[in-house]
Amino acid sequence: MTTYIALLRGINVSGKKKVPMAELRNMLTNMGFLNVKTYIQSGNVVFESQEESTAKLATSITKNIQITFGFEVPVLVKTRANLEKIFNDNPYTNAEAIAQKQVYFVLLKNPPELEFVEAFSSEEYVNEEFKITNSCVYLFCKTGYGKAKLNNNLVERKLKVESTTRNHATMVKLLEISS
Repeated sequence: MTTYIALLRGINVSGKKKVPMAELRNMLTNMGFLNVKTYIQSGNVVFESQEESTAKLATSITKNIQITFGFEVPVLVKTRANLEKIFNDNPYTNAEAIAQKQVYFVLLKNPPELEFVEAFSSEEYVNEEFKITNSCVYLFCKTGYGKAKLNNNLVERKLKVESTTRNHATMVKLLEISS
């Protein structure tokens, strides 16, 4: 049995794509997943499964959300071990920046192509720093994520890879509840 974290993108934002967490937990339990837990309303789910393919899990969850809730939601699935590695590889570890909610993780569904990484890496953004890896774009937004030019949509557009963003505190909590 492997512990996974599913990250749903763009649900329960401004009253759109409403997915009640209790209903999501029920749906996932009915799919055969064990120890299903959710964290906050923005689509963070921890569960256990015997399935070994994160891609198959993501496809299955996406399909079941479409059937259950009537709309498509991008779903990214990581193993707990993979999420822990992404967290530990974060280059932005300044305690003050973390406390001021300036550190973000743009989790990538697939590794980006080298040509897109090279082109994006050469760009600069005022008051913002970033580091691109195969599984995450780490963001340090000195004036906060809400004011940042570097956001999930920009990363997806530049790297041509589906992604979803979580802050440092959410990453810590997901690792904690998936232990």
